[in-house]
Amino acid sequence: MLVGRTTEQTELRRLLEAAGSGRGGALVLRGEAGIGKSALLSYAQETAGEGWTVLRATGFEEESDLAFAGLLQLLRPVVDRVDALPEPQSDALCAAVGTGGARPGDRFLTGLAVLSLLAEVAEDGPVLAVLDDAQWLDEPSVEALLFAARRLVAERVALVFAARDGGFRAAGLPELELGRLAGDDARLLLDELGVPASARERVLASAEGNPLAMAEFADSVGGAPLAGASPLTAPDRVLAAYRAKVMALPERSRLIVQLAAAESRGILDLLLAAAAHFGAGLEDLAEPEAQGLVTVHPDRITFSHPLMRAAAYASVPAARRVAMHRVLADVSADGSPDCTAMHRAAAAMGPDEPAAAALEGYAERASARGGPASAAGVYAQAARLSPEPADRVRRLTAGAWAAQQAGHAEQAAQLADEAYGQTADPERRAELAYISSFWLFEDDRPAEAARLLTDHARPVNGSRRSASMLQTAATYAWFTGDEAALRLAGELLGGRTAVDRSVRGLAAVQAGDYARGLPLLTELAGSLADSGDASAAMQTVSVASLLPDDTVLPLVRELIQESRRRGWIGRLPYLLHVLARVQIYAGEHRDAEATVAEAATIARDTGLRKRIERLDHLVARIAAVEGDEERVRRLVSGSMAADGNYGLTALALLDLGLGRYEAAAARLAAAREEGGVSAALIFAAADEVEAAYRLGDPARASAAARRFEAWADASGQTWARAVALRDRALLTGEAEHFEAALELHAKGERRPFEWARTALLYGEQLRRARLRTRAREQLRTALDLFTELGAAPWADRARTELGATGEVTAPASAGASPLAALTPQELQVVRLAAVGTSSRDIASQLFLSPRTVEYHLYKAYPKLGVNSRRELAGLLHFPGDDPRTPSRTDGLAGVVGATSLGGPERAASYTGAR
Repeated sequence: MLVGRTTEQTELRRLLEAAGSGRGGALVLRGEAGIGKSALLSYAQETAGEGWTVLRATGFEEESDLAFAGLLQLLRPVVDRVDALPEPQSDALCAAVGTGGARPGDRFLTGLAVLSLLAEVAEDGPVLAVLDDAQWLDEPSVEALLFAARRLVAERVALVFAARDGGFRAAGLPELELGRLAGDDARLLLDELGVPASARERVLASAEGNPLAMAEFADSVGGAPLAGASPLTAPDRVLAAYRAKVMALPERSRLIVQLAAAESRGILDLLLAAAAHFGAGLEDLAEPEAQGLVTVHPDRITFSHPLMRAAAYASVPAARRVAMHRVLADVSADGSPDCTAMHRAAAAMGPDEPAAAALEGYAERASARGGPASAAGVYAQAARLSPEPADRVRRLTAGAWAAQQAGHAEQAAQLADEAYGQTADPERRAELAYISSFWLFEDDRPAEAARLLTDHARPVNGSRRSASMLQTAATYAWFTGDEAALRLAGELLGGRTAVDRSVRGLAAVQAGDYARGLPLLTELAGSLADSGDASAAMQTVSVASLLPDDTVLPLVRELIQESRRRGWIGRLPYLLHVLARVQIYAGEHRDAEATVAEAATIARDTGLRKRIERLDHLVARIAAVEGDEERVRRLVSGSMAADGNYGLTALALLDLGLGRYEAAAARLAAAREEGGVSAALIFAAADEVEAAYRLGDPARASAAARRFEAWADASGQTWARAVALRDRALLTGEAEHFEAALELHAKGERRPFEWARTALLYGEQLRRARLRTRAREQLRTALDLFTELGAAPWADRARTELGATGEVTAPASAGASPLAALTPQELQVVRLAAVGTSSRDIASQLFLSPRTVEYHLYKAYPKLGVNSRRELAGLLHFPGDDPRTPSRTDGLAGVVGATSLGGPERAASYTGAR
């Protein structure tokens, strides 16, 4: 009987009932050791009952660096179903758990494979997966399980994690904090335990409301007083009590229990083989089993509680512990080289090259299986066992790269710094500086990162490493507006390749020399058709906002499609960011919000904090166009210091739409004073022209117009030349500039918001000149475009101007799209379904299960007024390319995919879409 856990039991039943009816979910139970988490997991298993597939795993502290140990333990009963998964997923999962598979792929592809496998098993009946001591699960397993847990929607799957406070972060999942028992609940438990009234106060005082401590101390009520001045917590006292029980066992029974604790996995054959070396055998488990310390199964042994195992291990003297691990290393050598390596390391008493080499081999295997987080820690452990300095530096460097690949930039920098101080080799130091630069950027120190890279690239200039370093330094310098660093990077690169010359182009753009800089960036994009160069591809994407959409969009779509097909999940937030920005400028706001929603979900799961901030700023522009002041401020708050240009330009656009011209002008001036040249700031020069014009400040309007016109002429983009003509029309009052601008809008790149603004401004001028018929034509165009965009304040202005011409207009709410009722995920699913993509393929592309895809479709149908997929195609309009368009060349995407995410591409993923 569980006492005092009514709320937790209710939540578990609710979770199971929902999962049983096709609404999957997850729950985290959190609390101190002994508080009742394991008992609640057992309650969930009992409640699930017949018809459920129950999977269980327990984290062990000694296995926290053993990549995918937790996942293998959990999925072992169902891993034979992996062949039902799409090939990239099955390969990744088989590689992760060591059952085959040569291509682990993106580390988050394993999480998608876990989701798909659980959903596949759930087709035969609901699934309950429980994970105890989650704070000790290896990180690759945790990443995969959380990735799956956050995507449970329509699957018959429930995941329950139990973890101690700290050490296990599960953002986005509901949590229950288990408190200590008090009052009637505590006394009721003592009744259940049969504690006599004379001893209850002593037990209560000693146990401090911890249920496991109360159960353990109930056996001691006849002995010495339990309460006292001890500084130990209740879990610590339980640990001490468990240790005393182990020490009281007969010698050989004690030894085999201690050996089981050292072995950790509970494999009975392995344990008995090791025990034979110490003269113990199966019969010696009888006494500890009779006392309830362990349970012996046909193929394994389990401890009654994780604290019992910890107590048994802690009770082993140091010399005996070393001997045990040596024996365990020997008996596990044929079956598990990874476990052998860990046991050899545990047996090492100082520098030990064979142990270090074994750990290095394990780290290499962990990386190959898609577990870089585990590999990082193992490489570091191998380095510290290395007798030779060169071996230490090599292994620390490998660990730093593994940590960087796992998304742990700070840990990577710490390992790199440790290695840096132990070597004088300039090539190695350059490599270590490269690794450290990623953390400096993550820590909002991009200028320092750029200097570190240029300083260390100079001594090794001309090497392949130096080129990557200088390209990354240029990205950082572009972000911070450091013209000198950009120039230096360009000079050191030398201009041998289009990528090198593009750095010089960025430096020229930074200096305002668009006529020299933009052609070099255009050359970079053109070089892709011939070279298929990965660096050129990523550099092109990183400067995409400065290039024409028809140059960038095909490449971005190709890379997105190939990333989906191959499961390269980690780079998608960056690529989707670029796509969303193009969609916003094209007026496809709903599509952009769906793209951003997907990118933000993946960015959260992959730890890209800065990317989430930049995605917020994209959506802030939509909110600014729509006049949603509260949403704009919410989206840009908290990140202004790190990314001021984006936030200030979004707020300025909001002010401009609401007629607050002084505020708009002030914000844009502040954005320019912050330094740097971002695409957002270049484009906002046109906003500054209009604000200054309406304030009657022709000098300021002229300066802003010159800046924008210089960029527009150099870029060759039709929409930009149209806006430059609009600016000239405002400054000169000459109608022919408006007419020329409107002609360009009509035949150029799709920029409906800018077209509408040009039509509005021209309509206002015509109305003031009393040319009402001509004014109405322009104002109707503006009103229609603004209404389609949901740009309420701008539509109101056009409506007011039309009223001033004597024309009565429709109310503001007319013409809403049926797509407006869909959620971002529903919109993505519907668009793919409408072009004939199967549910299975949609699931693979959007990292969902097929059941969730069908769930979103059935929720979308009534909102759209349709009953089937066949009706979707005729209903929906698809701006831009078909969302399922296949890649043009596997070659280019394959080269890009092979490039390490620990390299410049990761840096670009933070800074590129400026």
